[in-house]
Amino acid sequence: MILNLPQQRHPSLFRDDESVVQGRSLLPAAREPGAYVPRFGDSGFWDFNGVLKRPANVAASSWRVYFSIELEDPYWNLLAREFMMFTFNPRHPVVLKSGVVLGGMGDPRTLQHIASHLRAMARWARKHGRPARPDGWDLVDLREHIVDFAADGNSPATVRGHVITIKNLAAAEPALSLPWPAGDPWPGQSTRAVAKLSASRALSTPAVPPATWFPLIRAAWAYIHDFAPDILRAEQRLRELEDAACPSRVGIDARLEEWLADPLNKVPVHPLSADDEAPRVNWHLLTLHLGYEKRARTAFSERNASRASLLTERRRRLVLAAVAEGRFTPHALTGELVQVARSDGSTGPWHPGIGPRQLNDLKTALRDAAFVLVVGLSMMRDSEIHEILRDPVVEHYSTPAIASTKIKGTTSRPGKHWWIAEPLVEALEVAEAVSLHPKRVFAPVHTTRQDGTVKGVKMLAAFVEFVNKSRTWTGLDEIPTTYIRPHMFRRTMAMLTDQFPNSEIATGIQLKHLARRALANATTRSYAASDSDWAKYLEDALDNVKFRKIKDLYGRHAAGEEIGFGPGAERVKDAFDQIEATVKALNGDARTADTLLRTTRIHIRFGMLNNCTADHTNPVGAVCLENAIVPEGHVGPLDERCRPDRCANSMIGPEHLPIYDSHQRTQLQLINNPSLPACRRDLAERELEITRNVLKMAGGAQ
Repeated sequence: MILNLPQQRHPSLFRDDESVVQGRSLLPAAREPGAYVPRFGDSGFWDFNGVLKRPANVAASSWRVYFSIELEDPYWNLLAREFMMFTFNPRHPVVLKSGVVLGGMGDPRTLQHIASHLRAMARWARKHGRPARPDGWDLVDLREHIVDFAADGNSPATVRGHVITIKNLAAAEPALSLPWPAGDPWPGQSTRAVAKLSASRALSTPAVPPATWFPLIRAAWAYIHDFAPDILRAEQRLRELEDAACPSRVGIDARLEEWLADPLNKVPVHPLSADDEAPRVNWHLLTLHLGYEKRARTAFSERNASRASLLTERRRRLVLAAVAEGRFTPHALTGELVQVARSDGSTGPWHPGIGPRQLNDLKTALRDAAFVLVVGLSMMRDSEIHEILRDPVVEHYSTPAIASTKIKGTTSRPGKHWWIAEPLVEALEVAEAVSLHPKRVFAPVHTTRQDGTVKGVKMLAAFVEFVNKSRTWTGLDEIPTTYIRPHMFRRTMAMLTDQFPNSEIATGIQLKHLARRALANATTRSYAASDSDWAKYLEDALDNVKFRKIKDLYGRHAAGEEIGFGPGAERVKDAFDQIEATVKALNGDARTADTLLRTTRIHIRFGMLNNCTADHTNPVGAVCLENAIVPEGHVGPLDERCRPDRCANSMIGPEHLPIYDSHQRTQLQLINNPSLPACRRDLAERELEITRNVLKMAGGAQ
C-alpha cells in the first residue's frame, strides 16, 4: 500500500489519471483524442471551459476551480479533491460502492463554493489556535467554527451553505483517505435549523418600484420601437461606406472637388456641444464618404501645421469653406432622425448626431433595451434569456413564443417555450440585429469572441445610466437609480398580470395582451403577491378601467344604442344626456366630454345583476337570465346566478338594496345551520362577503 501523506488511512479511491467529469456529456472538442479534461491528479486547478457546456450568463472564471491559498497545503489539497469527486460524480462506480450519497449533481460553481468553505475552515483554525489540519479536530471544533462564522455577520443563507459542506463531509468521511471528524456535528437538525434560517415561505424577492419600472419600460420601448430604425440605418450605411472604401488615397483631390460640386452633399460634422463655437468637421467620416479608408484622413491632417503641405491646406480650405456656407450635417449616416418632444417644450431629433463613435454606444443601448423588455415582460429568468439563440421566435400552440433553455433546477437543460406579445418579438429582432455572436442573441456587440458573456445586472445598470445621460435630447423621463436585478422583474410582472391585467403600460403596449401570455408562463404563486409600493398605481389603474367602461357606455348611448333597462339605467341615460347637452352648449369636443364624465357622479356598479327585480317571472333586459329556467312562481334572486361578480352588464342602484339585503339574510341562515355540510357553509360565507361588498357600494350612492 503506497500512501502519499503520513496522515492517510488508505490510498485514495480515485486514480490520478482519472477524469473528474464522469457520466456527463462532454463538448465535442473535449471528446477528441488528446483533448484536455480535468484529472483527479491535477492539484493546481480544474478547468471545465471547453469541457462542459457553460451557461451563457456564466463567466469563464466561474467554470474553473483553483486549489489555491489554504488549499495548497497537501492535506487540504487532497481532501478537497477527494470530496469534490464524491460531490461531482455521485453515480461513479467507486462512489456507489462506498455507499456515500451526497444528493444531486452540481456544476463547477458548486465546487468553487466547496473550495471557499474549506478555505474558511482552515483560516478559522489558524486564527483561533486550533490544529492546522482536520485530523486534530473534533465535532466541537466544527460547531464552534459555524458559531463564529455566523457571529462575524454572515447571513443565515451563507452560513447554511457552510453547514451543508460540513454535513456532506461527515457523510463522506468513511470513504475519505484522510482523517475527518467522524459523525454529524448536528445530528437530527436540518441545515436550516443550524443556520437559524427562517423556514417562511414568503417570497423575499422585491418588486421593481413603480417609479423605476414605468420610465424604464417606456425608455426601453422608445429605443426599440422609435430609435432602433435610425441606429440600424446608420450601421448599415457605415458598413456600406467601409466596404466600398479604397485603401489608397490616390486621386483624393479630384474626388473632393467632384464631391463638393454636388450641392446635395453636406460635410459630416461632430455633434455640437456646449463648448463648440463652430461645427467641427468629422474628417474620418468625410474620408469614408469620399470613398477612402479611414487612414486616408491624414490627407486633411494639421497635426504639424508648419510643415503641412500646400495640398493639405487646400483640401482643408475647400471643406471649411463649404461648412462656412452652411453645407454641413451631424446626421451624415442617417439623414433626418425621429423627432421627439422634450421636457423644455422644444421638438427636435432624438440624438445630436450618430457617427461611428456614437454608433458603438447606441448598439449597446439597443441590446440593453431589448434585454429590459424581455426580462421585464416575459417572466423569463436571467439565465434563460441569455440562452436565447438566433431565430428564437416560434409558434407554440399557435401563439408566438420564445424558444430557449431552462437551466435552474435542472441538469438536462430541457428546451422550453415562453409565450410573448408582439413588442417582445420586435425587441428580439433588434437584439439579434446588433449581436455579433454566431449563435446567441444577447452577447457583446463589439467582439466576435464566442465565449463572450454579458451580465444582466450590468445591462440594466448601463441602460439606466445611458438613458439618464441622454435625456436632454431624447425627451425621456429620468429613471431613478434604485436597486434593480433581473429576478425582480419576474416578480413584478407576475404581480402586475395578477392584479393589473386590464390597464396598460404608458408606451402604447397593451398590458392585457402581455398578461395573457405572461400568465401562461410558469411561475410560483408567491410571485403574484401584492406589493405596497404598487398599491397607489393599482388603485389609479382600476379607476381608469372604470372610466373607460363608462366612456364606452357614453359612446354607445350617443350613437343611439340601447345600454340597459330599468330605473338604474334610466338615471345613467339622463346623466349622459345632460353631459351631451353641456358639451354642445359649450361648443366642446371629446376632451370636454371626458372631463365631464370623470367629474359627474354616475353611479354604475358592474356586478352580475342587470336591473334585477324580486320577480323573475318576466326578466326583461336581465342579460344574466337569458336561457335560464325560472321556476314557476319563483320570487327573489336566483341562487348561484344573482351574484354581483359574474356579469359585466350590471347597473345596481338603491332600488336593488332590498334584494341584496334578503340575500344577505339567507346566507347568514345557511352559515349558522349546523346540519349543512361544511363545504356548503363555506360557499355561503363567500356569497355573504360578495353581497356585503355590493351593499356597501350601492349604499354609498347618492
